[in-house]
Amino acid sequence: MGRKKFVRKREVIPDPKFHDVVVAKFISSLLQEGKKSTAEHILYTCMDVIQERTGEDGLKLFKKGLENVKPILEVKSRRVGGATYQVPVEVKPARRQSLASRWLIESARARPEHSMAERLAAELIEAANGRGGAMKKREDVHKMADANKAFAHYRW
Repeated sequence: MGRKKFVRKREVIPDPKFHDVVVAKFISSLLQEGKKSTAEHILYTCMDVIQERTGEDGLKLFKKGLENVKPILEVKSRRVGGATYQVPVEVKPARRQSLASRWLIESARARPEHSMAERLAAELIEAANGRGGAMKKREDVHKMADANKAFAHYRW
């Protein structure tokens, strides 16, 4: 832990198309090598592909998929008396969102479709339906936390 003052969170500027902070954060985690316009293009094309495939609003399905992937519990290592325990802890809201978007992007990059927009669209559609690589990652994290429930009293 730092010994200095509390560090304030930076204010996130909403994205230009949907005027949404969550979408802006997702774009920021999607970008590579500082190419923000490319990341924006990928996400907005992905929203159009979702609209085409499902007939639903792309933004609504995006938010539903992101919400489904957000983890509730995770494990953190605690060292107690020479032994390291995997202690289940609740995930803070900001970390939930960043983990969910990271998992979605990671799973989308591993998919076989041709363009990144198509991969991301397919992953978001599956996440909204409770399937896919990102949902599997969330379930694995929850299983790990559930398996280590016995060490919950080491939480502090």
